[in-house]
Parts: sequence; structure tokens; C-alpha cells
Amino acid sequence: MSDAYEHFQQGQRHLRDGLSAQATVALEKAKRDEPRKTSIREALGIAYYRIHRFAEAEQEFRTVLELAPTNHYAHFVLGRCLEQRNQIGQARGHYKLAVSLRPSNDDYREALERLEARHRDESAA
Repeated sequence: MSDAYEHFQQGQRHLRDGLSAQATVALEKAKRDEPRKTSIREALGIAYYRIHRFAEAEQEFRTVLELAPTNHYAHFVLGRCLEQRNQIGQARGHYKLAVSLRPSNDDYREALERLEARHRDESAA
């Protein structure tokens, strides 16, 4: 088994156990060995998101989308990162892409609806 795979598995275990900061250490090692593996980058992005390192999470999901432009989950989480960073227009665009790629996903649709309602409320105020 490769070092990258071992680090990836360790990072996944840490994520499952709620140890997101520890997961970043293992997943960053895996990324160094396999920088084009979207599964590693996605897991690392999730770990960063969970510890509120939204800029780093955003970068990981942007890279995932460079490698796999139709990854609906990456569009969704990138939208969440952008929303956390108050980049509402960009967030809306990624939520819309996630919904269009996976229209049956309630989480994607609800995130888009919530964001649009928030924007309407702020515009009306």
C-alpha cells in the first residue's frame, strides 16, 4: 500500500471520529504524494471547512473542480465556503451548478433557497 493511501485512510478515520484538525495533517501528506487525486483534495477541503479555515477549503474545492468540473458535491461545498466568506454571488452560482448537476438532492436545493431568501431579506431592508 502506498504512503498516500495510508495517509488518506488515516485522514478519513480522523474525519469520521470528528478530529478534523488531525485529519488535515494526514491529508496534507497524502496531497503532497498525490496532488491530482480529487478524493484526497475533497477530504482535505472538508477537514478545512470543519475547522473554519474557509479560504483553504475554498482552494481545495476549486482544485477539485479544475480536475473534475462536474463534481456536484464540490460545487455545493465550494458554495458553502464562499457563503461563509460573504461572497454571495459566487456562492449562488455554485449552488445553482450543484442543483443542476444533481436536481434530486434536497440539501443542494435548500442551500440555494436559503441563500436566495437571505439575499431577498437583505435587499428589502
